[in-house]
Amino acid sequence: MIFTETALKDAFIIDLEKKPDHRGFFARTFCAQEFEAHGLKPTVAQCNLSFNYKKGTLRGMHYQIPAAETKLIRCIKGAIYDVIIDMRPESPTFLSHIGVELTADNHRALYVPEMFAHGYQALADETEVVYQVGEFYMPGYEKGLRYDDPFFNIDWPLDVTEISEKDLNWPLLRMMTVGGTSSR
Repeated sequence: MIFTETALKDAFIIDLEKKPDHRGFFARTFCAQEFEAHGLKPTVAQCNLSFNYKKGTLRGMHYQIPAAETKLIRCIKGAIYDVIIDMRPESPTFLSHIGVELTADNHRALYVPEMFAHGYQALADETEVVYQVGEFYMPGYEKGLRYDDPFFNIDWPLDVTEISEKDLNWPLLRMMTVGGTSSR
């Protein structure tokens, strides 16, 4: 695996180190030792699959406290624009975000540290995304941000065609408390 740290502290893009031959290629997608060597948490508590019927579908922006989750996100069919926001008040990249295109063709993954909001938009019909999550989902601890919050001004590549009612109703950042401190 090839680990590339992003502009957000502790968040990594992980590319495959392919070993090709006449049949195709082989590549490792996860190794606890390699994750630990890069200072990443290798815990996997759950694995999830998300299927999206239509391009333009948006899921997010989600995070969980105090049972904060790490995530390893990979698109296995179609393509997504994946966005993460650093929600750690002590971080030098607090409230900064990045977007990364993950596709079935580029085989790329995104490692999302604890206390990062995460969301994505499907760029193709019938897109599938696999998540390895480092903490169990706890409904009472789920938090979120609006995908269209003007504070972040996220440049989603497509118009939003589908979104859940829950994701439409997350508060704007200026109206919420982040990690025990008031924001804005």
